[in-house]
This record gives sequence, C-alpha cells and structure tokens, in this order.
Amino acid sequence: MTKKEIGADVLENKVAALLDAFYKKRSAALGDLKLVNTLKRKNPYLYRAVGVSDASQIVEEILKAHVSSSDETLFGNEFFEPLATWVAAESNPHHIVDTSHGEGVDISIKTNSSVMAIAVKSGVNVFNADSKKKQGENFSALNKRLHKLALHFDPIVGYCYGRKQSTGRSKVNFRELAGQAFWELITDDENFYLRIVRVMGEKPLEHRPEFQSAFDKAKNRFVKEFLDNFSTKEGAIDWDKLIAFNSGKERPKKSDYIESFEQAI
Repeated sequence: MTKKEIGADVLENKVAALLDAFYKKRSAALGDLKLVNTLKRKNPYLYRAVGVSDASQIVEEILKAHVSSSDETLFGNEFFEPLATWVAAESNPHHIVDTSHGEGVDISIKTNSSVMAIAVKSGVNVFNADSKKKQGENFSALNKRLHKLALHFDPIVGYCYGRKQSTGRSKVNFRELAGQAFWELITDDENFYLRIVRVMGEKPLEHRPEFQSAFDKAKNRFVKEFLDNFSTKEGAIDWDKLIAFNSGKERPKKSDYIESFEQAI
C-alpha cells in the first residue's frame, strides 16, 4: 500500500518542535556542566606543550570540545530518533507502527505479510564488533517472539545520516541503510532526507543567541573556578597543581580547593 506523503507545513512544525527540545537540552547541559569533571578527562600536558598560558583559552577549548562531543549524542536522542519514529507513523497510517518491541528495536512496521523491525541510529559509526553482535541478538530475540505470526521478518538498522554500503545478511542478520536510503525506506520519498534540512529554515539562527548566552555563562563560571583553584598568586597557571589534580595517584584533598570546587571532588 502506498505510503502517505507528509505535508510541508506538518513536517516543518514537527522539525521546529524537535529543534526547540534539542536546544533546550543543549543549553541546560552547559548549565549543569562541572569544571572538575571535564578537567579529569582532559590532557593538561597537551595544553602545556602547545604553550597555553591563558586560563580562559583552556576553558574555552574544554567547553568547545564538550559541546562537539555531546551534540552528536544529544541531537540523535532529541532530534533524529524521535523524528524517525514520528515519520514512520505518519507515512504508514494503514500499517501498525509500534515503538514498544524492547531493547535494540525502536520501530516496527507491520503489514499483512511482514514485520519490518528498525533500530534507529544517528550516524554510521556507532557499532564496534560487540555492539553489532548485540544488535543482531536483539533482532533474533524479537523474531522469536513474533514467530507465531508467520510473517516475513525484515530487521534493519537505519542510520539517519551518512553513507553505508548496503549489506545483506551474509555477515549479519540485518540490513543496513543510511541517509537518503533510510529515509526513503520509511517514506517512499527519495528526497525526504533533503526536506528535513530545508524545513529547518531560520529556526537554528533563532536559538543561537540563547545558546551563546549559556555558553558565555559557563565559560565565565569555569574561568573563575579555574583561577581560584589552579593559578598562582601572580595569576599564572599552576601546572603542578593542575597535573596533580588530573593525574595524581591519590585523590586530591578538598582543603586544597575552594568550597564550590570541593563539593564536586
């Protein structure tokens, strides 16, 4: 049965709502971020080796690295995955679209002759050997539960962006479709992957001032905490103290740090 076309206005409204949710979480994450936790994961030797002597430069690089790494996960959770689930339901009103089949399966589309089980992933580099094996096991478990229905079972990993060489089932027990191919699968529209970015319009620009404000507040807070805890009386970076905090074999003494920093140690 032909899939239903999603209207431009309907898609635009949905994308706008998901972008709102993404930016709200994005700004909130900066407000919740703790300098003490980010410093534990960074390489202070590298900052010293490249000649960084400005605390604000270290803090800005820390924040930019955090945003870069967290945005990918956050965008997948708050935008791509809910969008794919919504699109599957909107495009297949004559089929049973279910989102409650358990671990490793985000969407199932049931027709009179088949069940298409889809695991939605943001980008194509999410799997290592163990997680790919686990994904196959999740599909197999669902297939066993649905066996009594006597329907063709079609397990798919759908990547919301990127390119992936189409795989059959010689190496894994599921198909992999990425980018244009994935969105076309659930909509029958070969241009749907382009429609998503087109309907974003000016929405991202509307959110930038709010996010920049949250970023600047986090930076100012971090710079103050960094100088309070890792600078000399003359205002230079105290590299010994910073390295000891990051890489010392013993847990740092709370008495060596200001009260707000102590609470996070």
